[in-house]
Amino acid sequence: MFTLPPQKKIISILTQSTTIAVVGLSPKKDRPSYKVASYMLKAGYEIIPINPGQDKILGRQCYPDLLSVPSPVEVINLFRRSEHVFPFVRDSITIGAKTIWMQQGIFHEEAAAFAEQAGLTVIMDRCIKIDHNSFILNK
Repeated sequence: MFTLPPQKKIISILTQSTTIAVVGLSPKKDRPSYKVASYMLKAGYEIIPINPGQDKILGRQCYPDLLSVPSPVEVINLFRRSEHVFPFVRDSITIGAKTIWMQQGIFHEEAAAFAEQAGLTVIMDRCIKIDHNSFILNK
């Protein structure tokens, strides 16, 4: 059964990681993925949009999938329905990511176990923006 990493580990991820691939990033400004990615970009993170239907989002080159990203990615922030996350977790392992971060409402025990067995840290059902705001800005 999945156990959320301790707060200290979450803080470490947020302070030591610099690159976040946002899977399912929408170009629509009213969507949660856009708001979260925009916030994290303003907070100083390098944001890599993953959306096969777009060329650019937030002024950044958009990629159709994680395997197409030409540079290393530390955190994979998933904005995909729970039943669709496993392939992205598998690709995250392939590209050498360090953390899988599933946004609020996203759970996948099997994908989490698979990622953890490969040495990745997994965070499920948490908003990276909220955690950044709570643990980093308002500490």
